[in-house]
Amino acid sequence: MKLIDGNAIAKSIIEELTTEVSRLKDGRPVVAFIRVGEDPASISYVRKKQKTAEQIGIESRLFLLPEDVSKTALFEQIDVLNCDPSVNGILIQAPLPKHIDETETFNRVVPHKDVDGFNTVNIGKLCQEDTKGFVACTPAGIIELIQRSNISTEGKHVVVLGRSLIVGKPAALLMLRKAVPGNATVTICHSRTTNLENITQQADILIAAIGRANFVTADMVKEGVAVIDVGINRVEDSSRSRGYRLVGDVDFAQVSKKASLITPVPGGVGPMTVAMLMHNTLRAYQEVHST
Repeated sequence: MKLIDGNAIAKSIIEELTTEVSRLKDGRPVVAFIRVGEDPASISYVRKKQKTAEQIGIESRLFLLPEDVSKTALFEQIDVLNCDPSVNGILIQAPLPKHIDETETFNRVVPHKDVDGFNTVNIGKLCQEDTKGFVACTPAGIIELIQRSNISTEGKHVVVLGRSLIVGKPAALLMLRKAVPGNATVTICHSRTTNLENITQQADILIAAIGRANFVTADMVKEGVAVIDVGINRVEDSSRSRGYRLVGDVDFAQVSKKASLITPVPGGVGPMTVAMLMHNTLRAYQEVHST
């Protein structure tokens, strides 16, 4: 078994981006974060993204809105950023309060600033294999992990556990595309899939993104499978000072004994998501300054 070190790969990407940004002659990219409410996880995620942006040389601007913000007020803030020529990328930190529709909010961001890749236009471009669109950061990070780990996808059976717009569906589209990585035969499984084990046991590459701790067990995979674990789940652990530990959707201890390659949690896909957000922000800047 070989460990796919997401931290090391993300570090390489960040170093590459830092070099590219240092060579820019017309200023530097700007990404705007909108955070609604005081969710501890959201605060932590945005702080991490801002820290990485600063490290690369990308300017970040944070806009904080109260938990009870109206849709009108939120959309007004997005529109201001949409119209601000100094802002290259806009990220709406999820989750949003229940009274705000996330899809409608993501679609409010103009496609050329949608560095999260959640706008319907960018998802449509991915479906059409139009490389000018932005790909959602986690699936884009998965592709980088696969490519930089020299995992062959052509003709392989890729099984994706999960059908979310953020991970599952775009990951499946990337594996289907006529490109490298890509050209795979793809099966998407979800909560209504029957005979799930029969399908996962056929996977040459398994992408787990269902949000259920240790769901994928050793008897669900075949020898030599490559496993990309997207899950980040908290499980109680009284031996830890914080009272919990992070685990993936895959039972790492057991599945790693059968896998040829596997991502750990933490330290696998997670760091790649932030790196690809910065990659998209630089691309958004370059699109404006190349015209």
